[in-house]
Amino acid sequence: HILIVLGLILLVIAAGVTYLAWPDTAELSVDQVAGKLPKITDPRIQTIPTVKVAKVVGWQNGAMPTPAAGLKVQPFATGLDHPRWMYRLPNGDVLVAETNSPPREGGGITGWVMKVLMGRAGAGVPSANRITLLRDANGDGVAETKSVFMTGLNSPFGMTLLDGQLYIGNTDALVRVPYTDGATKITAKPELVIKLNPGGNHWARNVIAAADGKTLYVGVGSSSNIAENGMDAEKYRANILQVWPKDKNWRIYAAGLRNPNGMAINPKSGGLWTVVNERDMLGSDLAPDYLTQVEFGDHFGWPWYYWGGYPDSRVEPKNPALQQYAKRPDYALG
Repeated sequence: HILIVLGLILLVIAAGVTYLAWPDTAELSVDQVAGKLPKITDPRIQTIPTVKVAKVVGWQNGAMPTPAAGLKVQPFATGLDHPRWMYRLPNGDVLVAETNSPPREGGGITGWVMKVLMGRAGAGVPSANRITLLRDANGDGVAETKSVFMTGLNSPFGMTLLDGQLYIGNTDALVRVPYTDGATKITAKPELVIKLNPGGNHWARNVIAAADGKTLYVGVGSSSNIAENGMDAEKYRANILQVWPKDKNWRIYAAGLRNPNGMAINPKSGGLWTVVNERDMLGSDLAPDYLTQVEFGDHFGWPWYYWGGYPDSRVEPKNPALQQYAKRPDYALG
Protein backbone atom coordinates (compact mmCIF):
# COMPACT_ATOMS: atom_id res chain seq x y z
CA HIS A 1 0.00 0.00 0.00
CA ILE A 2 2.85 2.38 0.83
CA LEU A 3 4.35 1.88 -2.62
CA ILE A 4 0.97 2.53 -4.25
CA VAL A 5 0.53 5.76 -2.26
CA LEU A 6 4.06 6.89 -3.11
CA GLY A 7 3.43 6.09 -6.75
CA LEU A 8 0.23 8.14 -6.76
CA ILE A 9 2.00 11.06 -5.08
CA LEU A 10 4.79 10.98 -7.67
CA LEU A 11 2.20 10.77 -10.44
CA VAL A 12 0.36 13.83 -9.10
CA ILE A 13 3.62 15.77 -8.77
CA ALA A 14 4.67 14.82 -12.30
CA ALA A 15 1.26 15.81 -13.65
CA GLY A 16 1.45 19.15 -11.83
CA VAL A 17 4.92 19.92 -13.13
CA THR A 18 3.88 18.95 -16.66
CA TYR A 19 0.79 21.17 -16.44
CA LEU A 20 2.76 24.16 -15.17
CA ALA A 21 5.53 23.73 -17.74
CA TRP A 22 3.30 22.95 -20.72
CA PRO A 23 3.91 25.59 -23.42
CA ASP A 24 1.07 28.03 -24.00
CA THR A 25 -0.33 28.15 -27.54
CA ALA A 26 -1.52 31.37 -29.14
CA GLU A 27 -5.26 31.43 -29.78
CA LEU A 28 -5.32 34.64 -31.82
CA SER A 29 -3.72 35.55 -35.13
CA VAL A 30 -1.00 38.18 -35.38
CA ASP A 31 -3.48 40.58 -36.99
CA GLN A 32 -5.84 40.23 -34.02
CA VAL A 33 -3.20 41.26 -31.49
CA ALA A 34 -1.72 44.10 -33.54
CA GLY A 35 -2.92 47.55 -34.56
CA LYS A 36 -4.74 50.39 -32.82
CA LEU A 37 -7.41 48.13 -31.31
CA PRO A 38 -5.85 44.75 -30.48
CA LYS A 39 -8.04 42.06 -28.98
CA ILE A 40 -7.32 41.85 -25.26
CA THR A 41 -8.27 38.42 -23.92
CA ASP A 42 -8.32 37.02 -20.40
CA PRO A 43 -4.79 36.33 -19.17
CA ARG A 44 -3.48 32.78 -18.97
CA ILE A 45 -1.03 33.17 -16.11
CA GLN A 46 2.04 30.96 -16.43
CA THR A 47 4.47 29.71 -13.82
CA ILE A 48 7.06 28.89 -16.46
CA PRO A 49 7.28 31.06 -19.60
CA THR A 50 6.78 29.63 -23.07
CA VAL A 51 10.14 29.89 -24.81
CA LYS A 52 11.15 28.74 -28.26
CA VAL A 53 14.60 29.78 -29.40
CA ALA A 54 15.13 29.71 -33.14
CA LYS A 55 18.17 27.81 -34.39
CA VAL A 56 20.86 30.13 -35.73
CA VAL A 57 21.87 29.02 -39.23
CA GLY A 58 23.10 32.19 -40.92
CA TRP A 59 22.89 32.94 -44.64
CA GLN A 60 24.20 29.90 -46.46
CA ASN A 61 25.93 29.81 -49.85
CA GLY A 62 25.65 33.54 -50.46
CA ALA A 63 21.88 33.65 -49.85
CA MET A 64 20.46 37.04 -48.89
CA PRO A 65 17.07 38.41 -47.78
CA THR A 66 14.68 39.13 -50.64
CA PRO A 67 14.26 42.92 -50.86
CA ALA A 68 11.49 45.00 -52.41
CA ALA A 69 11.68 45.67 -56.14
CA GLY A 70 14.53 47.99 -57.08
CA LEU A 71 16.51 47.37 -53.90
CA LYS A 72 19.54 45.21 -53.17
CA VAL A 73 20.76 43.55 -49.96
CA GLN A 74 24.40 42.73 -49.32
CA PRO A 75 26.72 42.45 -46.29
CA PHE A 76 27.97 45.88 -45.19
CA ALA A 77 30.36 44.44 -42.59
CA THR A 78 31.05 40.97 -41.18
CA GLY A 79 32.99 39.43 -38.32
CA LEU A 80 31.51 41.61 -35.59
CA ASP A 81 31.24 40.42 -31.98
CA HIS A 82 27.57 40.51 -30.96
CA PRO A 83 26.67 43.84 -32.62
CA ARG A 84 23.60 45.29 -30.88
CA TRP A 85 23.16 48.92 -31.96
CA MET A 86 24.30 51.27 -34.72
CA TYR A 87 24.61 55.02 -35.11
CA ARG A 88 25.31 56.87 -38.35
CA LEU A 89 27.63 59.86 -38.01
CA PRO A 90 27.16 63.02 -40.14
CA ASN A 91 30.03 62.07 -42.48
CA GLY A 92 28.47 58.67 -43.22
CA ASP A 93 30.62 56.59 -40.89
CA VAL A 94 28.70 53.99 -38.90
CA LEU A 95 29.39 53.24 -35.25
CA VAL A 96 28.51 49.76 -33.99
CA ALA A 97 28.18 48.85 -30.33
CA GLU A 98 29.69 45.37 -29.93
CA THR A 99 28.21 44.59 -26.56
CA ASN A 100 26.27 42.27 -24.33
CA SER A 101 24.85 42.02 -20.84
CA PRO A 102 27.29 42.46 -17.97
CA PRO A 103 27.85 39.33 -15.85
CA ARG A 104 24.57 38.42 -14.20
CA GLU A 105 24.31 37.86 -10.47
CA GLY A 106 21.35 35.47 -10.66
CA GLY A 107 22.07 31.83 -9.91
CA GLY A 108 20.09 28.71 -9.20
CA ILE A 109 17.73 27.07 -11.66
CA THR A 110 16.49 30.38 -13.09
CA GLY A 111 20.02 31.60 -13.77
CA TRP A 112 21.01 28.27 -15.33
CA VAL A 113 17.97 28.21 -17.63
CA MET A 114 18.60 31.81 -18.71
CA LYS A 115 22.23 31.01 -19.47
CA VAL A 116 21.26 28.01 -21.60
CA LEU A 117 18.64 29.97 -23.54
CA MET A 118 20.96 32.91 -24.13
CA GLY A 119 23.62 30.52 -25.35
CA ARG A 120 21.23 28.93 -27.85
CA ALA A 121 20.32 32.38 -29.15
CA GLY A 122 23.98 33.30 -29.65
CA ALA A 123 23.88 35.80 -26.79
CA GLY A 124 25.79 33.81 -24.20
CA VAL A 125 29.11 35.55 -24.84
CA PRO A 126 30.98 38.09 -22.69
CA SER A 127 30.50 41.72 -23.65
CA ALA A 128 33.23 43.07 -25.94
CA ASN A 129 32.57 46.53 -24.44
CA ARG A 130 33.67 48.07 -27.69
CA ILE A 131 32.45 50.55 -30.30
CA THR A 132 33.66 49.82 -33.83
CA LEU A 133 33.79 52.26 -36.73
CA LEU A 134 32.71 51.19 -40.22
CA ARG A 135 33.60 53.41 -43.19
CA ASP A 136 32.38 53.00 -46.76
CA ALA A 137 34.63 55.53 -48.50
CA ASN A 138 33.59 54.77 -52.10
CA GLY A 139 29.87 54.41 -51.46
CA ASP A 140 29.55 50.88 -52.85
CA GLY A 141 27.60 49.59 -49.85
CA VAL A 142 30.53 47.70 -48.32
CA ALA A 143 32.63 49.04 -45.47
CA GLU A 144 36.30 48.97 -46.49
CA THR A 145 37.37 50.12 -43.03
CA LYS A 146 36.51 48.32 -39.81
CA SER A 147 38.47 49.67 -36.88
CA VAL A 148 38.23 49.93 -33.10
CA PHE A 149 36.75 53.34 -32.35
CA MET A 150 36.48 53.17 -28.56
CA THR A 151 37.04 50.72 -25.70
CA GLY A 152 36.92 50.82 -21.90
CA LEU A 153 33.11 50.92 -21.76
CA ASN A 154 30.60 48.97 -19.66
CA SER A 155 28.02 47.19 -21.81
CA PRO A 156 27.58 50.22 -24.11
CA PHE A 157 24.48 50.53 -26.26
CA GLY A 158 22.95 53.81 -27.46
CA MET A 159 25.05 56.56 -29.07
CA THR A 160 24.22 60.10 -30.19
CA LEU A 161 25.95 63.38 -31.04
CA LEU A 162 25.10 66.73 -29.47
CA ASP A 163 27.19 69.92 -29.55
CA GLY A 164 30.45 68.22 -30.48
CA GLN A 165 30.12 65.50 -27.87
CA LEU A 166 29.43 61.82 -28.45
CA TYR A 167 27.09 60.48 -25.76
CA ILE A 168 27.13 56.77 -24.95
CA GLY A 169 24.68 54.79 -22.85
CA ASN A 170 26.64 52.41 -20.65
CA THR A 171 24.54 50.03 -18.58
CA ASP A 172 25.35 52.02 -15.42
CA ALA A 173 25.92 55.56 -16.70
CA LEU A 174 25.49 58.09 -19.47
CA VAL A 175 28.98 59.21 -20.51
CA ARG A 176 30.44 61.49 -23.19
CA VAL A 177 33.64 62.13 -25.11
CA PRO A 178 34.66 64.96 -27.48
CA TYR A 179 34.14 64.14 -31.16
CA THR A 180 35.45 65.82 -34.31
CA ASP A 181 34.07 65.04 -37.75
CA GLY A 182 35.94 62.19 -39.42
CA ALA A 183 37.64 60.91 -36.26
CA THR A 184 38.55 57.23 -36.44
CA LYS A 185 39.52 56.62 -32.81
CA ILE A 186 38.62 58.07 -29.42
CA THR A 187 41.29 57.92 -26.72
CA ALA A 188 39.80 60.44 -24.27
CA LYS A 189 38.53 59.11 -20.96
CA PRO A 190 34.71 59.13 -20.91
CA GLU A 191 33.21 61.87 -18.74
CA LEU A 192 30.32 60.93 -16.46
CA VAL A 193 27.10 62.81 -17.21
CA ILE A 194 24.65 60.94 -14.96
CA LYS A 195 24.63 57.59 -13.22
CA LEU A 196 22.06 54.96 -14.22
CA ASN A 197 20.83 52.09 -12.07
CA PRO A 198 22.26 48.79 -13.37
CA GLY A 199 21.48 45.17 -12.59
CA GLY A 200 18.70 42.72 -13.25
CA ASN A 201 17.20 42.36 -16.69
CA HIS A 202 17.09 44.94 -19.49
CA TRP A 203 20.67 46.13 -19.30
CA ALA A 204 20.73 48.13 -22.57
CA ARG A 205 20.51 51.95 -22.30
CA ASN A 206 19.54 53.81 -25.43
CA VAL A 207 20.09 57.56 -25.83
CA ILE A 208 18.84 60.00 -28.47
CA ALA A 209 18.94 63.77 -28.86
CA ALA A 210 15.68 65.65 -28.36
CA ALA A 211 14.30 68.01 -31.00
CA ASP A 212 15.10 71.03 -28.80
CA GLY A 213 18.82 70.56 -29.42
CA LYS A 214 19.51 70.90 -25.70
CA THR A 215 18.39 67.71 -24.01
CA LEU A 216 18.71 63.96 -24.38
CA TYR A 217 16.31 61.08 -23.81
CA VAL A 218 17.63 57.94 -22.11
CA GLY A 219 15.62 54.71 -22.02
CA VAL A 220 16.09 52.59 -18.88
CA GLY A 221 14.24 49.27 -18.88
CA SER A 222 12.88 47.53 -15.80
CA SER A 223 14.96 45.24 -13.63
CA SER A 224 12.37 42.46 -13.77
CA ASN A 225 9.21 41.17 -15.42
CA ILE A 226 6.55 42.62 -13.09
CA ALA A 227 8.56 44.06 -10.18
CA GLU A 228 8.60 40.64 -8.52
CA ASN A 229 11.71 41.66 -6.59
CA GLY A 230 9.99 44.71 -5.12
CA MET A 231 9.70 48.31 -6.25
CA ASP A 232 12.94 49.31 -4.54
CA ALA A 233 14.76 47.31 -7.21
CA GLU A 234 12.91 49.34 -9.86
CA LYS A 235 14.00 52.80 -8.70
CA TYR A 236 14.36 55.01 -11.79
CA ARG A 237 13.73 51.94 -13.97
CA ALA A 238 11.02 51.36 -16.60
CA ASN A 239 11.45 55.06 -17.37
CA ILE A 240 12.49 57.42 -20.11
CA LEU A 241 14.73 60.06 -18.56
CA GLN A 242 15.22 63.57 -19.91
CA VAL A 243 18.78 64.81 -19.42
CA TRP A 244 20.26 68.33 -19.54
CA PRO A 245 23.87 67.35 -20.31
CA LYS A 246 25.31 70.85 -19.92
CA ASP A 247 24.23 70.97 -16.27
CA LYS A 248 24.21 67.19 -15.71
CA ASN A 249 20.63 67.37 -14.47
CA TRP A 250 17.80 65.01 -15.30
CA ARG A 251 14.17 64.15 -14.59
CA ILE A 252 11.77 61.30 -15.25
CA TYR A 253 10.13 62.19 -18.56
CA ALA A 254 7.73 59.22 -18.69
CA ALA A 255 7.18 56.11 -16.58
CA GLY A 256 5.53 52.70 -16.63
CA LEU A 257 7.35 51.53 -19.78
CA ARG A 258 8.76 48.07 -19.12
CA ASN A 259 11.57 48.30 -21.69
CA PRO A 260 11.51 51.41 -23.92
CA ASN A 261 14.62 50.52 -25.88
CA GLY A 262 13.96 51.71 -29.43
CA MET A 263 13.35 55.47 -29.46
CA ALA A 264 13.05 58.00 -32.29
CA ILE A 265 12.09 61.63 -32.88
CA ASN A 266 9.30 62.47 -35.33
CA PRO A 267 11.13 64.69 -37.86
CA LYS A 268 8.05 66.86 -38.47
CA SER A 269 6.55 67.32 -35.01
CA GLY A 270 9.65 66.77 -32.89
CA GLY A 271 7.68 64.35 -30.71
CA LEU A 272 9.28 61.38 -28.97
CA TRP A 273 8.24 57.87 -30.00
CA THR A 274 9.31 54.52 -28.62
CA VAL A 275 8.70 50.81 -28.95
CA VAL A 276 8.25 48.85 -25.73
CA ASN A 277 8.76 45.19 -24.83
CA GLU A 278 5.86 44.34 -22.54
CA ARG A 279 5.59 41.81 -19.70
CA ASP A 280 5.74 38.02 -19.99
CA MET A 281 3.88 34.96 -18.70
CA LEU A 282 0.30 36.08 -19.31
CA GLY A 283 -0.08 33.64 -22.20
CA SER A 284 0.95 33.90 -25.82
CA ASP A 285 -1.71 36.52 -26.66
CA LEU A 286 -0.81 39.03 -23.90
CA ALA A 287 0.40 41.61 -23.22
CA PRO A 288 0.97 43.33 -26.57
CA ASP A 289 4.30 44.98 -27.21
CA TYR A 290 3.69 48.42 -28.64
CA LEU A 291 4.73 51.56 -30.51
CA THR A 292 3.65 54.85 -28.99
CA GLN A 293 4.23 58.56 -28.80
CA VAL A 294 5.48 59.66 -25.40
CA GLU A 295 4.75 63.00 -23.76
CA PHE A 296 6.08 64.48 -20.55
CA GLY A 297 4.33 63.05 -17.50
CA ASP A 298 2.92 59.97 -19.23
CA HIS A 299 2.58 56.73 -17.26
CA PHE A 300 1.89 53.57 -19.26
CA GLY A 301 0.95 51.41 -16.29
CA TRP A 302 3.83 49.01 -15.69
CA PRO A 303 3.91 46.95 -13.55
CA TRP A 304 0.30 47.30 -12.36
CA TYR A 305 -1.49 47.76 -15.69
CA TYR A 306 -1.04 47.07 -19.39
CA TRP A 307 -2.63 48.47 -22.54
CA GLY A 308 -4.24 51.47 -20.90
CA GLY A 309 -5.59 50.09 -17.64
CA TYR A 310 -5.94 46.30 -17.81
CA PRO A 311 -4.84 45.12 -14.35
CA ASP A 312 -2.13 42.54 -13.82
CA SER A 313 -3.42 40.54 -10.86
CA ARG A 314 0.04 39.16 -10.09
CA VAL A 315 1.48 42.50 -8.97
CA GLU A 316 1.58 43.33 -5.26
CA PRO A 317 0.89 45.74 -3.68
CA LYS A 318 -1.96 47.02 -5.82
CA ASN A 319 -2.13 50.58 -7.15
CA PRO A 320 -5.80 51.30 -7.94
CA ALA A 321 -5.30 55.07 -8.08
CA LEU A 322 -3.14 54.70 -11.19
CA GLN A 323 -5.64 52.78 -13.31
CA GLN A 324 -7.56 55.74 -14.74
CA TYR A 325 -4.30 57.53 -15.58
CA ALA A 326 -2.49 54.64 -17.28
CA LYS A 327 -2.02 55.82 -20.86
CA ARG A 328 -3.09 53.57 -23.70
CA PRO A 329 -0.34 53.11 -26.32
CA ASP A 330 -0.88 54.14 -29.94
CA TYR A 331 -0.23 50.87 -31.76
CA ALA A 332 0.07 47.24 -30.65
CA LEU A 333 2.82 45.13 -32.21
CA GLY A 334 1.54 41.72 -31.12
